[in-house]
Amino acid sequence: MKDITGVMLPFGGKIMVLGGDFRQVLLVVRRGTRAQTVDSSIQMSPVWSSIIKLRLTINMRALTDPWFSDFLLRVGDGVEEKAQENFICILDDMVIPFTEKEKSLNDLTDAIFPSLEINRSKSDYIISRAILSTRNDSVDKINDRLIGRFHGEERIYYSFDEAVDDINNFYPMEFLNMLSVSGLPPHYLRLKVGCPIILLRNLDPSNGLCNDTRLICKSFQHNVIDAEISVGQHAGKRTFLPMIPLCPFDEDMFPFKLKRKQFPIRLGFAMTINKAQGQKIPNVGIYLPESVFSDGQLYVALSRGFSRTNTKVLVIADGQFNDGEVYTSNVVYKEVLHD
Repeated sequence: MKDITGVMLPFGGKIMVLGGDFRQVLLVVRRGTRAQTVDSSIQMSPVWSSIIKLRLTINMRALTDPWFSDFLLRVGDGVEEKAQENFICILDDMVIPFTEKEKSLNDLTDAIFPSLEINRSKSDYIISRAILSTRNDSVDKINDRLIGRFHGEERIYYSFDEAVDDINNFYPMEFLNMLSVSGLPPHYLRLKVGCPIILLRNLDPSNGLCNDTRLICKSFQHNVIDAEISVGQHAGKRTFLPMIPLCPFDEDMFPFKLKRKQFPIRLGFAMTINKAQGQKIPNVGIYLPESVFSDGQLYVALSRGFSRTNTKVLVIADGQFNDGEVYTSNVVYKEVLHD
């Protein structure tokens, strides 16, 4: 708007009405401090903050559980009662008890994907549930676990990796294949007919193929994947996904430029909390092997579902509490939205 109007005021001096949920994960500033992260986000005036709170309250009231919506608002505001520092108590009926790591993770996956072997062919079942976690390694672990239990025709696709302009071969193919990069598909992509996937790039936005679109695999070819869009206004539309060259969003991530040719998708049984922004998932599991580390992450994770009945949380405790309740950290930068 500044460019269009030539006026160097916010939004070119024009009145802007913004709608939606502003309590989201802030922009990622690589190796940035809290101040740098806050500085990268829009600073709201008290008037805007009041409008946003009203809008968010209306959105939360649309949930089927008013008590749950009030709890989410308190989490998003950072005013939920704390046990110590920034640890808050998770509601009892949402908790998957932690006993032993592998067993508890199995309990979480069974709670979100009950009778997976029987219901795997039902698209509505597959797309109405997902597990969220903080980091890609935890997400990959859950996806590997569930694709192993998923029956159906299987296909494995391997990426073609290269370090651009590496004329001296400092970075061999085996090393490049081992790299797991945020925003890029894996080198080893294991898929089965009927499994959920999530798109990692904007391929054809006008036809529903946008970054974060969820789809279901229908069949496999050598160079294309036949998939069906499962959410949004284009739900039910069939499409062919090509293998394309991809580079990391962060050009400074490595001392070389990585290029990976692969299908721009990941498995969608589980996804990171950041990736889940904007999604509404009727049955959502939240796996927290460590505390959230970014502003708004816990709120975003908890608010993906429709009710606390269908939202389950597994916390591997990192705080010492003696009352038998389950606590986890809630990170909120209150300076982002001024009161």
